[in-house]
Amino acid sequence: MNSFTTVARLLSRYVVVNTSRTCNHNTSCRFYTKMDRATVRCLPGEPKLTISFVLDGSHKHMLRDQTEELGKLLARIANNAAKGQGKAKKSKKNKNQATELTGHLNVKLCFNGDLVAEDAMNSDAWQDGAVLHVGDSKYTVQRNPPTFTTAELPASVLAGFPVCPKIEIEFGDLKDSMFTWYKESVGELQTNWLEVGNERVFVPSNLDIGLKLKLKCTPKDGIRCGVDKELVSIGAVEAGPGTCTFDNRHMYTNKITDEQTIRVVSYNILADIYAQTELSKTVLYPYCAPYALELDYRQNLIKKELSGYHADIICLQEVDKGVFTDSLSPALDAFGMDGVFRIKDKQHEGLATYFRRSKFKLLSQHDIVLSKALTSDPIHAELLEKVSANPDLKEKVVQRSTTLQVCVLQSLNDLSKKICVANTHLYWHPKGGNVRLVQITVALRHLKQVISEVTSDVPLLFSGDFNSTPSSGLFQLFSQGAVPESHPDWGSSGPQEACPMEASNPFRLDSAYGEPAYTNYVGGFHGCLDYIFIDPQALQVEQVIPLPSHQEVTTYQALPSVSHPSDHIALVCDLKWK
Repeated sequence: MNSFTTVARLLSRYVVVNTSRTCNHNTSCRFYTKMDRATVRCLPGEPKLTISFVLDGSHKHMLRDQTEELGKLLARIANNAAKGQGKAKKSKKNKNQATELTGHLNVKLCFNGDLVAEDAMNSDAWQDGAVLHVGDSKYTVQRNPPTFTTAELPASVLAGFPVCPKIEIEFGDLKDSMFTWYKESVGELQTNWLEVGNERVFVPSNLDIGLKLKLKCTPKDGIRCGVDKELVSIGAVEAGPGTCTFDNRHMYTNKITDEQTIRVVSYNILADIYAQTELSKTVLYPYCAPYALELDYRQNLIKKELSGYHADIICLQEVDKGVFTDSLSPALDAFGMDGVFRIKDKQHEGLATYFRRSKFKLLSQHDIVLSKALTSDPIHAELLEKVSANPDLKEKVVQRSTTLQVCVLQSLNDLSKKICVANTHLYWHPKGGNVRLVQITVALRHLKQVISEVTSDVPLLFSGDFNSTPSSGLFQLFSQGAVPESHPDWGSSGPQEACPMEASNPFRLDSAYGEPAYTNYVGGFHGCLDYIFIDPQALQVEQVIPLPSHQEVTTYQALPSVSHPSDHIALVCDLKWK
């Protein structure tokens, strides 16, 4: 394998192999010259720099030491260029042609019209705007230009649903970058492309069904432009499901809230690792069309649902790691939100908390695994002693990977206002009320410590899938502030794992939604398992977005369905600072 092949593989993420000129469809872009470009990636602290250009139709990708003298690199360029020319003429002339060319090919680097000294280090020599001469070819040097390191379209595109490309940029800003969408316009002799949009996100219509989409995007940083990327959808636009369960809810959330209001969403979005099991397809959700359980289909619905809420804070449960990085974060980033992810130990799904970056700044995170905190943090020593009195219960608690995600956010409008946002998904088993009581006790004590020692007197917003109905001991702990040792949940899994004790809540918290009839609706069960708990002394409920009607929920028997992507229903409410 020759050195250029090796380098090309190593640089696959950063190398630019496009010969297009600096973008010319926007006058705000800085023009270098009307010549091809040589792209240089050179960062302080990295031992190597990369140089990429196209010569005689061949892509050249070079990885060199930053401290190497320029003359050595120019000689290498000359040698490889001459070899390439020699191969092209091999059939017409003798094999010594390449050797002859090596001695005659003029390769030099100029900056501001002056020749750059060959003893200069590469890191100093390759300046932005320099000109590389390779024989009769000239290249404008762009040093660290805006570059898309990742640019992908989603695999599934539905009419009426937002198409959110996964875009990552280096040396640029997505807010400055340019996006142009096209749809197929099929002619008799060839396929043409008709421009249909100029935003980062595009929503195809029913008129686009059966047609592919193309996105042309230009990375920018102020007035500097990088190389365009063109992406074409894998498949054509498909028909959407029509009316979804969340469409009517979006009428209440069609605008971003004002500075004094916080719109909060809590939603268990059903992890793909659970939706795709045989148990799910044949036992849990046999009524759901198989295609409606596919990840790509459900992600279309989830992204449209979440974007339509225009939320300020979103707490999600059962988020697959790949869904967070490849689907939700790119989409929600386009809608103005940043997010953090906490995966469960030994699993491929976890918790995600997003916040609107124009309203909040993330100050700190204080995530814990509840079982590890119970056994290692001294603040839980008394609780651990009581749980340890029943080895069977202790083993069940310690085996759980249940996680608490904690983010402290600061209001950008009023820096004195902070909020502690907690997100969790507690133990699922119907007979696990005792385990959940232990878990929530650990969570509340940890949150009390965070607020008292780290942030001082900050209101708590605690949301998630608590897997507990309003008749449970857990809900009583929130609504009444304490659970007596006589509560039946302490023995929910039988006398062998009973561990009666008193538990108290160090916070006064109210359920923003009260006690809905259900937030989870599947074939064999429906009930309220999800909550948004708030500090009533600091926050008041301004608006609770109505849940879908029972008719909407049961149109396809139960959830999930072709019109609803999860077995849970999102809770959405508007809160006001007091």
